[in-house]
Amino acid sequence: MNVALFTDTYPPFINGVSTSVYNLAHALMDHGHNVIVITPRSDDGELEYKDNVLRIPGLEMKKLYGYRLTKVYSSEAFNIVKDFEPDIIHNQTDSTVAIFAKICSRQLGVPIVYTYHTSIEDYTYYITKGFFDRLAKMIVRSYSNSVAKNTTEYITPSIKIKEFMRYAGNDIYVNVIPTGINFSLFQKDKVDQEKMKAFKEERGITDKTKIFLILGRIAKEKSMDISIRCFANYHFKHPEVDKRLIIVGNGPQRAELEEIVNELRINDVAEFIGAVPASEVPFYYNLADIYTSASVTETQGLTFMEAMVSGAIVIARYDDNLNDVIVEGKTGFYFTNEETFTQKVEKIFEMSEEKLEQIKKQALEICDVYSIENFYKNILEVYNRAIRKYW
Repeated sequence: MNVALFTDTYPPFINGVSTSVYNLAHALMDHGHNVIVITPRSDDGELEYKDNVLRIPGLEMKKLYGYRLTKVYSSEAFNIVKDFEPDIIHNQTDSTVAIFAKICSRQLGVPIVYTYHTSIEDYTYYITKGFFDRLAKMIVRSYSNSVAKNTTEYITPSIKIKEFMRYAGNDIYVNVIPTGINFSLFQKDKVDQEKMKAFKEERGITDKTKIFLILGRIAKEKSMDISIRCFANYHFKHPEVDKRLIIVGNGPQRAELEEIVNELRINDVAEFIGAVPASEVPFYYNLADIYTSASVTETQGLTFMEAMVSGAIVIARYDDNLNDVIVEGKTGFYFTNEETFTQKVEKIFEMSEEKLEQIKKQALEICDVYSIENFYKNILEVYNRAIRKYW
């Protein structure tokens, strides 16, 4: 099967959608399918088609941290997609690339599958700045319904988005397919232990140091300021504990978070690493004792599962979207505010090694549902159904 994947983010850009599309592309190729990925360039330059990836020039949206807005149509790009002769088009975005995907589908007479990765309502403030936000959300719901009605097959990675579609008044059939994770990438034996040793020595990190990790796009919807304040609360309540907070990623809120770290007087125990290549993300997960996130805008929570597979204990701000992944006290922990965060950390650090290993083992068992192989099989079933609709 020839599959054309359209996405607004792809490595080296790092986020949940980028990871999902990358995993899907490689799962398909590993099973003998032909794949082309159509995505904006991550830097300035001309159109480039290399290693199965067609990168289209675009204008950088500085307030959206690296996202690029391409033209809705490029004859050169269209001819490359046409020559690829796709059997199916899989759109993974709502940007200008999505419009191009629809044009290709219509012009080539190819079924189009759509994955709704992101709860767009959570991002309207980037445009409205708080003004007429209710109207903006109504427009988003109308748009979401329109997309659904003009798609051959519709996919969401979680029940949360399916319920949003029902709330928005759409009764289309929704395929709920959690994004697959390539577990092997996060195993400890894949991490450069010499690099790990050097990293720790450079920062005075010992075997007794407890590492807290925050990782992802540094933006308002990720609520990293809450995670930082929670860490600070634990830090000052337990000055006797040797601890560090590592923040990996970049984005429009970084300067604000750096100021918060200054105000909280935790500069000596908090470090901003900045953006790192996707290949280095497992290194930081394996470095961590605790991975924490206060985001409640995730559609699936890939970062939680990546951390769990790497052996970190997860503490997440409660979101019912995570109930299938994080089972309180069995695969991870929830917090609601600074005090409950501190209580959960205290509980974890009081646990025996045997109990911690049991939690890590149970977390791995939960994550097995999200294996790449299961992901591939579920996606292929949707592709075949979409193609049958065009017979």
